[in-house]
Amino acid sequence: MANDNGRVRQMWHLLEPLHAVLYFAPEVFEEAESLGFETGERWPSYFAMRAAPLGAPGSRQVASAFYSFSPRMVAEHIPAAWDVAAPGEVLAARMRGVDRTYRALFGERTGGDDLAEAAALARRAAEAARTEGRPLAAANAELPWPQAPHLVLWQAATIIREHRGDGHLAALLTAGLDAVEALVSFAAVGAAPADAFAGRGWNEPEWEAARERLSARGLLNADGTATDAGRALRAEIERHTDELAASPWQSLGADGTTRLADLLGPLWLEVIGSGMLPRATTLGIGKV
Repeated sequence: MANDNGRVRQMWHLLEPLHAVLYFAPEVFEEAESLGFETGERWPSYFAMRAAPLGAPGSRQVASAFYSFSPRMVAEHIPAAWDVAAPGEVLAARMRGVDRTYRALFGERTGGDDLAEAAALARRAAEAARTEGRPLAAANAELPWPQAPHLVLWQAATIIREHRGDGHLAALLTAGLDAVEALVSFAAVGAAPADAFAGRGWNEPEWEAARERLSARGLLNADGTATDAGRALRAEIERHTDELAASPWQSLGADGTTRLADLLGPLWLEVIGSGMLPRATTLGIGKV
C-alpha cells in the first residue's frame, strides 16, 4: 500500500459520495430548516454543518479551513450561523439528517451484516488517520462515535474525507497556489467548467487577476487552458494529495482496504443512482 496511489484515489472516490449526502439530502435540509436555517440554497446549512465540529469558529478560521471559498462569501454565513443554532445543535441535526438519509437510501442494508462490517473497517481506517496540522479532520475525529453502524460509517467517511481535504490544502500551498488560483488552475485542466466554481464566491476581476498571475508563471495559455507546465503542476498536486491521504489505508492494509472497497460498492451505487448528488462537481472525481 505504501506507493499505491491508485488505491488511495479509489477509496476517495468510493467514500466521498457517502459523506457528501450531508450537503444535498432533503432529509438534512429538513433538519437544518427545523433549526431555523434558510434552505432555499444549500450554503447556509453547508457552512453550519461542515464548520460545527470546529466549535463556533469565526469567518477567518472557516475561510482558512475551507480554503477555496471567497472570504466575503464565508462572512455572509459565519459567524451568523451560530446565532441561528449552537454548534452542538447543528451536530445533532446533521446526525439525525444522515440517519434518515441512509435509512432511505439503503433500506434493509442499513441493519445488515455487510454494512456493519464496512463500518468497522472504515472506523479502523479513520482512527489511523494522522490529524496533525489537519484542523477539519482533527475536529471530526474528536467527536464521539455514534452507536449505529450506518452512522459509524458516515462519521468514518467524514473523517477520512476531511483528512484528505486538509492534506490537499497542504499540497496546494506547497505548489504556491492561493485559494482562487487553485480553482482557476483546476478549471484550466478540465476538472470542471469554470462556471461550476461560481458558487465559491469569487468575482470576475478576482478570477481574471488569478488567471494573469498563473499566466505569468507559465501555467496558463492565453485562452485560459493549462500549459504543459500547468498540467504537470496539477498532476503533482494530486500525487502529493494521494500520498498525504495514504495513512488510513496503509494502516488498514491491502486485504482490509480491498474488502472495504468491495463492501462500499453497492452503497456507492445507491447514492449515485439516487440522483441526489450533482452530476458536475468541483472535485474533479474521475478527471484527476
